[in-house]
Amino acid sequence: MTEQAQRPGTSPAPRPAPRVVVLDHGSGNVRSVVRALEAAGAEVELTADRDRALTADGLVVPGVGAFAATAEQIRAVGGDRIVERRLAGGRPVLGICVGLQVMFETGDEHGERAAGLGQWPGEVTRLQAAVVPHMGWNTVDAPTGSTLFSGIEHERFYFVHSYAARRWEMEQIGSITPPQVTWAEHGGDRFIAAVENGALTATQFHPEKSGDAGAALLANWLRTLPRRSAEGSA
Repeated sequence: MTEQAQRPGTSPAPRPAPRVVVLDHGSGNVRSVVRALEAAGAEVELTADRDRALTADGLVVPGVGAFAATAEQIRAVGGDRIVERRLAGGRPVLGICVGLQVMFETGDEHGERAAGLGQWPGEVTRLQAAVVPHMGWNTVDAPTGSTLFSGIEHERFYFVHSYAARRWEMEQIGSITPPQVTWAEHGGDRFIAAVENGALTATQFHPEKSGDAGAALLANWLRTLPRRSAEGSA
């Protein structure tokens, strides 16, 4: 028996912590995101380094503020190409708040249309509610079988936004499993609160500001990540 072989009656070695890169593109909420991911069990690095972002087990794309500015910041550090390449290889990406919005084709803020990363068809527009921004705790309507919301389907999450994707426009393609879309409502206006689309996941709310429910959601996402056995392996 080699030294590495498991002895009878012993427990298997614990899985290594998933390595997660939070894309550093100038977003203002990155430190709280890093801390929340670390608390959920990840080994986290804040960087815009291409190789580190490509080889991490998971990539998080945070975002606050305006759609156009966030999309421009992401492109400025090559984040659009990093996201595209990771998704082409089935490597998980998580967008948060405006990090969800920029995954759509376009955003329309104050009459200014800006191009997003185009991972999903559709447009981000202003919420049609009497009180905007939508700020505070809200429930969500998660689909049956959601991995992201497993065990927390009826919890409340923290939102801060004036704009949202208010329609889901991606059409079903053959027998491919369709994305799971979670919805929320503010002032009678229904909007997309989260999307689970293969390797690409995103939330309109802030899990890092959502207390125990947000921590559980991040842990659910981390459990979906593949583990790379060697530093920098592809």
